[in-house]
Amino acid sequence: QVQLVESGGGFAQAGGSLRLTCAASGDLSRINAMGWFRQPPGKERELVSGITNGGATYSVDAVKGRFITSRDNAKKTIYLQMNSLKVEDTGIYYCAAGHTLKAKVVAGEMDNMDVWGKGTLVTVSS
Repeated sequence: QVQLVESGGGFAQAGGSLRLTCAASGDLSRINAMGWFRQPPGKERELVSGITNGGATYSVDAVKGRFITSRDNAKKTIYLQMNSLKVEDTGIYYCAAGHTLKAKVVAGEMDNMDVWGKGTLVTVSS
């Protein structure tokens, strides 16, 4: 059974930075893609970024040039480096993992993730 634990959320001022970490544990043999999702206050959960086991990534337009997704396979960990934060980046950030085609990950099609973390709250103030 795969478990995901997010950390690194907190408060930041607009223009600041935060780094989120997602540590995976368990049998990852069927996992070939992981991603970051977020749920802004009063809104539905949305994809932020995805990354394959090989390191191919996707980011939504709203965070391109500001957020960087990376992974350390040895540590079974992915990261979300968030720079130039905006108030609209506020939300609960979730890590997710699953098995899907690389083409879907790089196209931002990650609706079928199987495992989810509990989330970490990011609050950006103006």
